[in-house]
Amino acid sequence: MNRPEHDKIPETALKWHQDGGSAIASVTQTWGSAPRPVGSQLAISLSGEIAGSVSGGCVEGAVVAEALDAMRTMKPVLLEFGVADEDAFAVGLACGGKIKVLVEPIAGPLGITEEILHDLVTYRSQNTPTIVRTFLDTWESAVIPHGSPQMTEELMHTLELDKSGMVDNAFINVFNPPLKLIVVGGVHIAQPLMQIARHSGYQTMIIDPRESFGSEARFPGERISNEWPDEVIREVSPDLRTAVVTLTHDPKIDDPAILETLKTPAFYIGCLGSTRTHAKRLARLREKAVPEDQIARIHGPIGLDIGSRSPAEIAIAIMAEITQTLRSGKSKNEI
Repeated sequence: MNRPEHDKIPETALKWHQDGGSAIASVTQTWGSAPRPVGSQLAISLSGEIAGSVSGGCVEGAVVAEALDAMRTMKPVLLEFGVADEDAFAVGLACGGKIKVLVEPIAGPLGITEEILHDLVTYRSQNTPTIVRTFLDTWESAVIPHGSPQMTEELMHTLELDKSGMVDNAFINVFNPPLKLIVVGGVHIAQPLMQIARHSGYQTMIIDPRESFGSEARFPGERISNEWPDEVIREVSPDLRTAVVTLTHDPKIDDPAILETLKTPAFYIGCLGSTRTHAKRLARLREKAVPEDQIARIHGPIGLDIGSRSPAEIAIAIMAEITQTLRSGKSKNEI
């Protein structure tokens, strides 16, 4: 399973631990204009290498120093950073926010132990939604995969929200499988779109029954299917963490894919085409007795209106709309 570099923190920390030593720093709470959200992580090696971020650069140096000390003492530590008067550009957040950062040495008996980290990496390799819970008063940690008896209704809700945070005195860090993007149509726009999506943390797939469009030459290294899109979508069964985009303009290819996707809880469904083309598309769907609440789920014409002209600019607009839908917490099937 391919993940972008910024989403390989547990895997990197485990490798560095096996190579000699490591620690993981996690943002547990934020206030104001914090540069990174709760759950963001930074891996630190015994030699001072880093991967990831907890503040976008403001306090990483101080966190690394604390992590190296924690590796020596083998004890977790909870740090707090904020802006103190005019000292914003010392060890603090110039943005004006405040954050708390939990630093856990992997070698110690407290916090995220080697066993817990190994289990987390294993569950992630299996695409299993997982939570790591750490009690900040005792430093007791546990890895809780989906389906475990420890996965309470409250923790399950946290997984579904995809939102790490504090619950009483426990830090709950959510590790969901990667988001997924399914693109129907190996057209020019799909090439930059797939690249942008992968850099944004999505697992990507291109579907086009026309082998000259959906080819390894046009999409090197991508997962490609030359089967009919509706059959593929039925097989992969998009979930709440999946976006589906149709780009061919060909009703024989796009329409069956749209109809099949509307049967799923995919959080985003978008279709390329002008306002006139989209109106014709919706008319065809209504002729097939698709309910209006399902038709309302479709984003079309696709993408945010940012004046895009080139294929790359259109791809940016599409990815921006997908991101807006994801982060607003309201897909069109919830409106």
